[in-house]
Amino acid sequence: MTERVSDGPEMVRRMAPRLVPGHFAFRTLNDAADLAEALPQAQGMFREREGISVILPADPGAPLAMRQITLDVPSALDGVGLTAAVAGALARSGIACNMVAAHHHDHVFVPEADADAAMDVLRALADGSEGKS
Repeated sequence: MTERVSDGPEMVRRMAPRLVPGHFAFRTLNDAADLAEALPQAQGMFREREGISVILPADPGAPLAMRQITLDVPSALDGVGLTAAVAGALARSGIACNMVAAHHHDHVFVPEADADAAMDVLRALADGSEGKS
């Protein structure tokens, strides 16, 4: 098993952002039949009071289409600072993001049109040059 990184600055340095192929959309499903049909395609899901939020494949250009950026660092679930650093850097660049923490990696969903700019921001954050001109 890979050793997990829990130190915030170390997680940021080692995060190696990777743009995942495909486009995704967040949807809420309340019907068991809809959920059963969607489950094999689901990129992720979470139970909320309003229903089951599911991240599903979407067509490019679809309303609210997102791109997924995986942070390829074995981040520890009790690590502190990676989410704040990533979300903060993207916010400073005017890029919306939805963070999803999974068991092995953290994932960032950004609007389709902002994916390339988000990759540039995250690479700069990792190499310590974010915000420097």
